[in-house]
Amino acid sequence: MSYIDDRIKKDSENDAEFARMFQDECERLDVAIALMKLREQEGLTQKQLADRAHKPQSTIARIENGTLNPSYKLLSDIAHGVNRKLNIQFV
Repeated sequence: MSYIDDRIKKDSENDAEFARMFQDECERLDVAIALMKLREQEGLTQKQLADRAHKPQSTIARIENGTLNPSYKLLSDIAHGVNRKLNIQFV
């Protein structure tokens, strides 16, 4: 385990607020990565994906850079824009 991993584990054990915030950030990163992968699989630019989802390009960019925590509705609109189904799992 790296120093960073050890530090995150220790801080998470000692600070519930840190643990919650770290988990939220990890989930936002997971969404960002999933959206980038979808867009790349479809061979689309951010603008093209945004147009298909009837959203501004800045919305796609903000999801991909982790500054926007998208709603289910927004993710569903994006999925439908490329003829995909949104699948949410609890793991």
